[in-house]
Amino acid sequence: MLKIKVSEERRRFLTIFTASILIYSAVAYVSTTPRPKEPFFQFYILGENKMAESYYPNNNPSIRPNTPVQWYLGVTNFIGSIEYVIIKAKLGNRTLQPPNEASATPANLPTIIEFRRILLNNETWETTFTWKIANVDMKSETAFLTLNINNNTITIQEVGAKNGYNFRIIFELWTLDKEGKTHIFGWKTQEKRRVAWLERWFNATITTT
Repeated sequence: MLKIKVSEERRRFLTIFTASILIYSAVAYVSTTPRPKEPFFQFYILGENKMAESYYPNNNPSIRPNTPVQWYLGVTNFIGSIEYVIIKAKLGNRTLQPPNEASATPANLPTIIEFRRILLNNETWETTFTWKIANVDMKSETAFLTLNINNNTITIQEVGAKNGYNFRIIFELWTLDKEGKTHIFGWKTQEKRRVAWLERWFNATITTT
């Protein structure tokens, strides 16, 4: 039998070469194999010029009655299927709790208006949110508002703010849970619950006569 002697140096070279080929193959597989992407929604709010700025007239969040404010709400569907979405707008203040992301719990606040839409996969939907303070009702030192939103007049008696300061409008993204056939805050993906919400703060300027 013919025996081939391999020097220690050559054996080391072959070992390193073989290991390098294995590592290269693993790197090439990882780099060329697309990672599974988690489905999600993109949820945003823009100012009057459709940019992430100019949310208030003269950039002043203290809003006088009958002063129009225009925002744009947008949702993009990256879930991978047709989805039924709802945007709920709620009025809050500094003391009432916003949505809880950890428990996927919506804010326990009155819904003042909502928008609904069926979204195709990769479709973006934008809707205007034009509002103004129609009236400020003072009770002691607490201000309660009547808002006009997209030509709908809504009086909110459940939420007030001391001297009209630190109101906030919260926007929550809701979807149709296809399994339970119910509306849920956020959406389900990869056996997890995800949520998305936005908010904008403002003060109600109280006019005196």
